[in-house]
Amino acid sequence: MYEIFLIILVVAIPLLILFTGVPIAFALSGASALIIAILFGSDMLFMIIAAISNQVLVDVYLAIPMFVLMAFLFQHSGIAADLYISMYMWMGGIRGGLAAGTVGITTIIAALSGVGGTGTVTMGILALPELIKRKYCRKMSLGCIVAGGALGPIIPPSILMIIVGGYAQLSVGKMFIAGIFPGLIISASFITYIFLRALLNPKDGPAISIDERVSFKEKIISLKFLIFPLLLIVAILGVIYTGICTPTEAAGVGVLGTASIGFAQKKLKLKGIKESLVATTKVSSMVMWLIFGGACYSSLINISGIAGLFSSFLSTFPFGNSGLLMLMIFTALVLGMFIDPVAICMLMIPIFMPAIKFTDIDPLWAMMLFTIAVVIGYITPPFGMNLFIMRGVTSNDISMREIYAGTIPFAFIMMICLIVLFIFPQIILILPELTG
Repeated sequence: MYEIFLIILVVAIPLLILFTGVPIAFALSGASALIIAILFGSDMLFMIIAAISNQVLVDVYLAIPMFVLMAFLFQHSGIAADLYISMYMWMGGIRGGLAAGTVGITTIIAALSGVGGTGTVTMGILALPELIKRKYCRKMSLGCIVAGGALGPIIPPSILMIIVGGYAQLSVGKMFIAGIFPGLIISASFITYIFLRALLNPKDGPAISIDERVSFKEKIISLKFLIFPLLLIVAILGVIYTGICTPTEAAGVGVLGTASIGFAQKKLKLKGIKESLVATTKVSSMVMWLIFGGACYSSLINISGIAGLFSSFLSTFPFGNSGLLMLMIFTALVLGMFIDPVAICMLMIPIFMPAIKFTDIDPLWAMMLFTIAVVIGYITPPFGMNLFIMRGVTSNDISMREIYAGTIPFAFIMMICLIVLFIFPQIILILPELTG
């Protein structure tokens, strides 16, 4: 009876505080400190300080401000606008081509930014007006931008993967490499859906008129816009893949490369650099506060013995290892509809990871499935983060209902991809195994 009361206390109180709107970091740290003080006395609060101190010493978190800075420099460098011009020239004459190309651009942005909202903001500003102007289905147009932006935390480099890897004590470099095939599969699935929809109903994705199409020579010339971004992606992943750099050092390579591209194209100004540095400081500070809050909650889980109780319960869950993973994924999907993805990581990793370690489940595979399930929350109504980002960059005549309706098919596609990755773990594991 005491164990049940303890589980309800430790799990329910932080969730209830989160639903009141209290910032995640303070909800987790405050609830953890309060429960520890009530159950074990104020003398045990030193464990909170120790947990936070341990997180400060995690080297991989140094990559977070670097990748965040890279994302903001990317926004100010004009790279996305150039990519969109090239995509428009090549894909505009194909049914569904503009929407499919938009997903392709968000995939490249994902590999350059590491966060979930950059692609949605950028393409919401650049691509959506053009898609609507070209009479594309508004719901499909909204959905492809919202869902394409959600590729950021899956395709490396990824801020979310750094947090997951840090808390799960996994190699962030291996998580980055493991995310390549899943991210590309999800992106390809979005594009396939758009082309099939345009094929079955041409009105949903009409091709641009012949008069507006450009010559093959102009298309070839436009490929110059792809050279620098693709070289940068190869450089970042290449130095990690070959072991030349750690993820933290690779983040520095990314920042230098992005700034160099911006300067070379004479589009990155001092004002953009200043705004990027200020925004990076704000975002990085917020992320570190979240990490500290998660550290407090992890400390509570360990001190209270909840980790052992959950491990014992989860290890006997029906259907064995598959049942454990399905429970973890289902919980992440449900929570993703209501609370922030980072908060889900802070709440669930300390509970599920000890149980996973007691099984023969590959923890890298499990955490990649978990990460994808959490990312689906970015586009899942009613409170998916990208849904509200999309609303923020659209005109007033577009309602949240349209955004929800347009995004739901893409959320189902992501779930289907998640099931495929669950059934065939080697899709995730093959590249990390090749790197040793």
